[in-house]
Amino acid sequence: MTLLPQWLMRHTATIRPFLGDGAYGPVFGEEVTERCLADDERRLVRDADGTEVVSDLTLYMRPGVVCPPGSEVTVNGRTTTVIVSHARDGGGLPTPDHVEVACT
Repeated sequence: MTLLPQWLMRHTATIRPFLGDGAYGPVFGEEVTERCLADDERRLVRDADGTEVVSDLTLYMRPGVVCPPGSEVTVNGRTTTVIVSHARDGGGLPTPDHVEVACT
């Protein structure tokens, strides 16, 4: 397995994983801090329902990071919401395995 190089992980993300909706609004799990690469690029992505949504921030993290849609992520003092998260696994090919997270 080839991973994204650690020297690329220049940013720190604080993740509050979305667990579901409760009686008083969204319910989040315990905060987790992960190293990442933050890319401030506006682009169209598809959410879990297949609807096109504008993403202003894409994060690249190590494989295995759990960041479900609806989670709150804080990077560089900016708090955003996760639109969609994808595990990028090359299946043994020499590609950098990672988790790609698109945020609002």
